[in-house]
Amino acid sequence: MKMFRDNFKFSLQTRKLWWFTATSRTRARFARTSLGSFWLGFSNLLSIATLGVVYGTVFAVSDFNSYLIYLGIGLVVWNSISSSISSSPMLFINNRSNIQNLKLKPIFYVLEEWAFQLQTFFQSFSLVFLVLLFFNNSLFYNLLISSWIPFINLFIFLFWFPLVIALISLRFSDFAQLVPIVMQLIFLISPILYKKENLGDLNWITNINFIYILIDSLRTSLIESSTNYQTQFILFFCNILGLIFSIITLNLQSKKIPFLV
Repeated sequence: MKMFRDNFKFSLQTRKLWWFTATSRTRARFARTSLGSFWLGFSNLLSIATLGVVYGTVFAVSDFNSYLIYLGIGLVVWNSISSSISSSPMLFINNRSNIQNLKLKPIFYVLEEWAFQLQTFFQSFSLVFLVLLFFNNSLFYNLLISSWIPFINLFIFLFWFPLVIALISLRFSDFAQLVPIVMQLIFLISPILYKKENLGDLNWITNINFIYILIDSLRTSLIESSTNYQTQFILFFCNILGLIFSIITLNLQSKKIPFLV
């Protein structure tokens, strides 16, 4: 308990610093562009429009507007999860100089990366969501009423799971090469571009695909204003266990990290 109190206290004390450094990264990312962070949402909208036309035709969808909303929400959430996980193997390595020369706890760099990914998600999701409102204005009401718990589960997952990947990658360098391959496979077997029913006899895959369950829970709450609280409780419980495990592992490895990066 002392370990968790110390980490929580440190996170609060440095919250302005790690949030500021994450914000600086976001600004530097689009420093010389005219549209700035608008490009995050615009690129997603372009992908949604292109994939919507192509796969809407391939799957012969009867209600294109509904499919576009289904695809748009699923894709923007997937992109956030994929970005967090794909960048996690280099989390500590990219901060090698600071880790070896500054007396900051390693969790600081985890918080900074988490804040950066959250900012990226909100900047992208906001624009996509505003456009999707033109196709279904009830999305805003559903967001306020039904989506709080799915969002919380998503944000907790974006903290602990990339941290676990980062810690494994420190020990096993080859693991970093495996992550993008696995993410690509998960994307292909996850009903993001298509409906779950299109999987046919392989429908059972969605029941063990934790990432898809997170996406589907959030998407369903936004589109249908429906929240399965039993599923959300299970997800929350798994997230808390993952959070505890990741922090314990980080603390056990914290003294070795400067020698592993």
